[in-house]
Amino acid sequence: MTFPRNAWYVACTPDELADKPLGRQICGERLVLYRTSQGGEVAALEDFCPHRGAPLSLGRVCEGQLVCGYHGLVMGNDGKTVSMPGQRVQAFPAIRAFPVLERYGFVWVWPGDPALASADRLPSLPWAESPEWAYGGGLYHIGCDYRLMVDNLMDLTHETYVHATSIGQKEIDEAPCETKVLEGEVTTSRFMSNIQAPPFWQMALRMNGLPADQPVDRWQVCHFTPPSHVLIEVGVALAGRGGLQAPAECKASAIVVDFITPETESSIWYFWGMARHFKPHDASLTTQIREGQGRIFAEDREMLERQQRNLAEHPERRLLKLNIDSGGVHSRRLIDKCIAAEASTQVGTQVGTPASAQAAMAGAAAAASEAGVPAA
Repeated sequence: MTFPRNAWYVACTPDELADKPLGRQICGERLVLYRTSQGGEVAALEDFCPHRGAPLSLGRVCEGQLVCGYHGLVMGNDGKTVSMPGQRVQAFPAIRAFPVLERYGFVWVWPGDPALASADRLPSLPWAESPEWAYGGGLYHIGCDYRLMVDNLMDLTHETYVHATSIGQKEIDEAPCETKVLEGEVTTSRFMSNIQAPPFWQMALRMNGLPADQPVDRWQVCHFTPPSHVLIEVGVALAGRGGLQAPAECKASAIVVDFITPETESSIWYFWGMARHFKPHDASLTTQIREGQGRIFAEDREMLERQQRNLAEHPERRLLKLNIDSGGVHSRRLIDKCIAAEASTQVGTQVGTPASAQAAMAGAAAAASEAGVPAA
């Protein structure tokens, strides 16, 4: 296992659950997500019909319950079978139900031990609940190990080369980068003084009513928290006005939002966006920034997928580490600690596994007997 499971991951955005179930693989688990009613709560189940193993995501929602699209078996939100036309199926063993929360404009799922799932372990996103901020984002499916994306976001020197026409500039390479690890968070910081803003930030300055041709102070502060969340404070302020701490009327600032959800060992769901702290009610600006950011992240996608391919073809090669890699290295160490802690906990609970397995087998046998089918 290369990813923590006892954590909240973004599973989807609310608009993806508009009118039908959604199938999505997260941390190797195939899930089906759906709303229990119009505008109601979201449920998440194993995407596996207990009758014949069909994907429940190919079904439909009827009166708040999930109906299999193969033979009409009805599932409850707790993973228990409710009914099936002309059959007695209530004794079927339950499939797995996953803890799920809808908050901050995202649907979160907990793929690990349900007993450990707590809303208190969601990341704190005060900007998502403030009318002084606006958010716009999107979703990319990328064929890479989720840790490669973490590396990418915790070392922004790649912007000079991968994003040369939008947010990259040579001063990023020249400015020193500081990395800190404190209370389960890795932070890398870079500050650039008295420089020219790159094209993306020139646009942001103009849209905020500020001159785009004057020198600016620029900052990048990347925050990684397990399992795979990266939030990056970014912005530019008119030079000499205080940089990151400059008054709002002198700067254009934002938070780059990166929620990385592992699909498999070599693919991810990448929920990206930008929360900005200027002109929050300007919908056209939100669209313009989202489109520009989308093009930037598309450049990352090509680089990461080809990097993944190279690494898969040459697993014996040892990768080199430089001082610019410090943020990614420390982030991976935090991930490894989470995985190791979960592994040690699982060792202590394996004694109960045979009993639970026997219970499942007994349930299956009872269901088969009730339906008049010989047990295997």
